[in-house]
Amino acid sequence: RDALFAKLATLDPAWYGRTRTGEIMARLTNDLGAVRMAVGPAVMYLTNTIFGGVFALSFMLAISPRLALLALLPMAPLPIVMFRLGRAIHDRFQQVQGQFGDLTTQVQEHLSGIRIVRAYQQEGAEVARFDAMSAEYRRRNLALVRLQGLMNPSFVLLAGLGAAAVLGLGGAMVVEGTLTVGAFVAFGLYLANLTWPLIALGWVTSLFQRGAASWTRLAAILEAQPGIRDPEPPRTTQALPPTAGGRALSFEHVAFAFPTKDGTPGRRVLEDVSVHVPAGATLGIVGATGSGKTALLELVARLADPTAGRLLLDGVDLRDLPLAALRREIGFVPQESLLFSETILDNLTYGAATPDAARWAAGVAQLTEAIDGFPAGWDTMLGERGVNLSGGQKQRAALARALARRPSVVILDDALSAVDTHTEAAILRGLREALAGRTAIIASHRITAIRDAHWIIVLDEGRVVEQGRHAELLAARGRYWQLLRRQQLEDEIETPGEATVQA
Repeated sequence: RDALFAKLATLDPAWYGRTRTGEIMARLTNDLGAVRMAVGPAVMYLTNTIFGGVFALSFMLAISPRLALLALLPMAPLPIVMFRLGRAIHDRFQQVQGQFGDLTTQVQEHLSGIRIVRAYQQEGAEVARFDAMSAEYRRRNLALVRLQGLMNPSFVLLAGLGAAAVLGLGGAMVVEGTLTVGAFVAFGLYLANLTWPLIALGWVTSLFQRGAASWTRLAAILEAQPGIRDPEPPRTTQALPPTAGGRALSFEHVAFAFPTKDGTPGRRVLEDVSVHVPAGATLGIVGATGSGKTALLELVARLADPTAGRLLLDGVDLRDLPLAALRREIGFVPQESLLFSETILDNLTYGAATPDAARWAAGVAQLTEAIDGFPAGWDTMLGERGVNLSGGQKQRAALARALARRPSVVILDDALSAVDTHTEAAILRGLREALAGRTAIIASHRITAIRDAHWIIVLDEGRVVEQGRHAELLAARGRYWQLLRRQQLEDEIETPGEATVQA
């Protein structure tokens, strides 16, 4: 279990994108239990079976080799029975576990999206869907149980045929006087002692086959290789020299395509992106939904590697840096603000930040007042994924968590999308001071969030179509200007007579 969890911690987002959460949970529970039974009770009973069988067979051979051979003769088909039934049990148990993974995924998705289910009144449809999947799981289990039910009777039948043959020949030998009654009775007792190990062998075979099927599923995790890992052999063994400020970041002809389910690159979402961000500068990225903003930021955090081109941090290719050294330099705020089921203070100090740094960062993120409003303050326990916070509060908490580490490079991926415009303005004022001297990359669909950046790029279908400073881009009256005008019109519609974006 520890090895599996440690392995899961090393796998990259692309692997998780191909593997469902419910399937992973099924492997960590049911499959792990099946393997435990195979290497625990099954091994113990197999040992007992071997020693018990050898002990009984030795004495049977000592009493009468002829009778012993006759007793074992009906058991000649035993290896064939074990092989055929064992292979069938292996295959059907894999089907059962696969269906259990689907069932677990259904439950996990239902619970995660319960608000949507209730809002759309789909409780009945979800129950019907679960019932159908549960019925399929029951059908596959019954097919497995019926097959397992053949194992022990088959072994008992073969052992019974041997016992019947021994009774017939042994009785004749007693009548002929070639075998004493005492020896015949003793032989029968040893044969009975041999019968139980044979019956147990059927159960052990079933456990081993179930364990082997589950081990195949677990091995798929243990043998998975993360696409993002430290260079082998290490090309840069030392971390970057310490700095109190930011670091220079360069994109050189970067292209990227998200991998498909089979691991091959799909359609490119970034194409020939080149831009240089000096140390301590802020880069703003703006573009329509699906233009490639998030993909570009994930490359900086090395959650993925470019399909072509390279990214340099202080002149060093990111792929040449140890992952731990790189990510110590970065504070990343993704679009989805994930918080853990811990206290607010624990969440904001996640990543080795100090409590004082967390309180400072909360002030920058305009979160202090909200925290003080909770009865337990900083010791308030958050629900799963921070469910007891509003969307804006979760975004501000995620921002504070990133700032509290005081990284040299701060990455904000639409980090203020759920925050109202007045709070956004206050946060941006605080960020200008907090990010002074640090390198920042801010992607946003709001011009207000990036207008003060030292350099701005406009992405469209993965390509940089415009770049420059705010005033320069406005003067060009191109894509950036069009985005600004559209947002001004939207703001005027929402708040008539008051435009929130000033040219």
